Amino acid sequence: MRILTSLLLLGYSASIFAQLNVRNNTYIYVKDEVVFVKDNINLNEADSKIYLRDESQLIQGDGTSGNSGLGELSIYQEGNVNQWSYNYWCSPVGGILTDNFLNNSFRVNQIDDPLLLTVSTIDSDDSIFTNNYNGNSTPLIISNRWLWTFVSSDSNSDWVYVGETGDVSPGLGFTMKGMGSAVTGDQTYDFRGKPNNGTIGNSIADDVFTLVGNPYPSAIDAALYIHDTDNINAIDGTLYYWEQDGTVNSHVLQDYVGGYYEFTINATGDMITDSPAVFTTYDEDDNSYPLMTPLNGVKSAGRYIPIGQGFMVKGITSTSGTVYAKNEHRVYEKEGGNSIFFRNGSHNSAQESDNSQIIYQDNGLTIVPEDYKRFRINVDFTVNQSKYTRQLVLNFHDSATAGFDRGLELSRSENFANDAYFTIDNKIYSGQAYPFDQALVIPLNVDIQEQQPLRFRIFDIQNFEENQDIYIHDVQTNTFVNLRDEDYELNIDAGNYTNRFEIVFMQQNVLDVKDYISESVTVVQNNNLQELSILNPNNLNVKSIEIVDVNGKHILKRQFDASTEIYKLSTANLSDGVYIVNIRLNETIMSQKILVKE
Repeated sequence: MRILTSLLLLGYSASIFAQLNVRNNTYIYVKDEVVFVKDNINLNEADSKIYLRDESQLIQGDGTSGNSGLGELSIYQEGNVNQWSYNYWCSPVGGILTDNFLNNSFRVNQIDDPLLLTVSTIDSDDSIFTNNYNGNSTPLIISNRWLWTFVSSDSNSDWVYVGETGDVSPGLGFTMKGMGSAVTGDQTYDFRGKPNNGTIGNSIADDVFTLVGNPYPSAIDAALYIHDTDNINAIDGTLYYWEQDGTVNSHVLQDYVGGYYEFTINATGDMITDSPAVFTTYDEDDNSYPLMTPLNGVKSAGRYIPIGQGFMVKGITSTSGTVYAKNEHRVYEKEGGNSIFFRNGSHNSAQESDNSQIIYQDNGLTIVPEDYKRFRINVDFTVNQSKYTRQLVLNFHDSATAGFDRGLELSRSENFANDAYFTIDNKIYSGQAYPFDQALVIPLNVDIQEQQPLRFRIFDIQNFEENQDIYIHDVQTNTFVNLRDEDYELNIDAGNYTNRFEIVFMQQNVLDVKDYISESVTVVQNNNLQELSILNPNNLNVKSIEIVDVNGKHILKRQFDASTEIYKLSTANLSDGVYIVNIRLNETIMSQKILVKE
């Protein structure tokens, strides 16, 4: 056990304690380092303090009793939006209501106004709250009009007003608008209270959103959070970060231009998949990704979720339960290359963390590992002379499956009347994953509310051979356009196009999946025997037979070195539904739909 009088910890290093007790008008002042406490912290008296400054963080281990005492932790975080826009927050501290061992609810009036600190003037003033629409930076005046949580119930979620005195449960997020009239803000907030510690759970509901966040005075690892065994059965694996166009000078809801940036990461933490919010169109130069312009849905997040960051999660279908943040998710990661309070700004590969294998390109997007392939499709809409872009992501890896691939696929946060998307089991996605094969057929759904120009563009191609074509296939006109060479532009009528557009990798009409039986090869699905038979009486040179679901996902594939008159494949493990059988004969692919049903 460690009992401390006043102590300053300066410099970039680590301080390790078994337990930490601060007593009797004493404090710990920590500058630019991490403090690790294996067990628990006791800030005994009300004048016992811990001050974390200059990117300092506090990490705790496996203590079971919980933090206690009447003293407080003080930790800074910077907001980065102006008076018109929201940051999503999650407090790293709770209230000091009684001398208990619990993580207590937070109230926004625990945020203080930081002053110029010296060792002798180490406290700060309370912030001021106003009912006016706009706050103020100096002194810190926070408008209480914009302080809300978004909480799930049994079957839905809703915005709940909390103001400066309402309780926000540990781990829940809340909204707060920033300061100043510039496009982006820069306001420091001093969070004060008892440091949160241990496992923190928040209720989530079936297929609805909840605003949560990082509840600790340290960063947390998004890979550990998303792939935690408890969270796998609770949330869909996508984190949704709010971003808003700071040039729209209005507090009127109908005027807001904003949306959710979608983020996920694989279990090993070396593969980020993300898609920006839909604002306006991208630069005409496909090689230019305007990360430095905070107007076009171009914010990004890193692997490590910084202190104070709030985000939305979505409950998985048919499950109501709890999403957890845990001490084992915590990591010391200073804000920079891989830990970013959700903001505009470019990543710098030179800032790559020792904790992360993620590397960034000059355009700010991540470089995928060598065994992955990736490209993005920008779909441009023009509605009443207003343009915006929906970006879709396609990942390719041998580990991808016919079903949902957690950490590689992006669930969609919201759909517009004019939009583009993928589907899995009738759910909408911004990103999908496949094992790559030239015979892939990837349906791309498009909803159009009114007649307009429509454009498909390819962007950010990684690890594809230079000679590997990538086509958009317009089934209605039987048009193949190699997006590596040119964009595909057309005028399109209103409608819901679920079967018109698809991404393919070979320009052959046989990829236009239709019902037919070849004169030479017959496909027979025997549901009584749960068996697929391919009859080949002319002994044609069949190279491979594969079964693909209607979303283009590979279910199984068999390759052959010699021809025979009949091939048999078991369908016992296939769910009921329609599948496509692709038969490769040398350079020709023949396709046939089958119905699998018990």
